[in-house]
Amino acid sequence: MNPIEQLNKVFDSRIRLGIMSSLLVNEKVSFNELKELIGVTDGNLASHLKTLEDNGFLKVQKGFIGRKTNTSYSVTKAGEKAFKQHLDALEKMIRSLQ
Repeated sequence: MNPIEQLNKVFDSRIRLGIMSSLLVNEKVSFNELKELIGVTDGNLASHLKTLEDNGFLKVQKGFIGRKTNTSYSVTKAGEKAFKQHLDALEKMIRSLQ
């Protein structure tokens, strides 16, 4: 099977790649931390997070720190599996070029 067929279109965006990469190495990441790490606007980040959430790849936890709202995200088991499969397919593609 051609590795390109194993790529997941949900992860085509560099922003979604950044979000998932951040969530795989951290148990939980806040909205503001993700925004700073990836370097995007609130609206842009929110739309990409919504896409990942709609696909069942991340969980959203809403709460408060003092009187301020705090939204944090973590990767689901399905999200971890899908992202690792995507990365494996990318790796196979790169290796086939060498």
